[in-house]
Amino acid sequence: MIVPAQHLRIVVATRPVDFRCGHDALAGIVQNELGLDPHSGLVVIFRSKRSDRAKILVWDGTGLVLVYKRLEGTNFVWPGISDGVMRLSRAQFEALFEGLDWRRVVPLRVRRPRAAD
Repeated sequence: MIVPAQHLRIVVATRPVDFRCGHDALAGIVQNELGLDPHSGLVVIFRSKRSDRAKILVWDGTGLVLVYKRLEGTNFVWPGISDGVMRLSRAQFEALFEGLDWRRVVPLRVRRPRAAD
């Protein structure tokens, strides 16, 4: 499993895509339909019409990496279908990838320590 670095942007394409699409077709969707740069290191999660499948597209600096996951006996918890993307935190991404309800993950906001000023 590819674990994105903390600083990477992670987004979910909220509209299902044709899962016959490969690297280039998904990169085209990212660029032309979502208006994002697929070669920026952005992590894009795609959903299928069947909610038990996900594809993850990321540029690792040398090429496009495509990860495919199918859950057995359960479904991913997806955001509502709409146009565009929805941003996820790393913790939410990890929960989604494991088949857990990512909506229950509450990002913890940590303030900068006073000693660092």
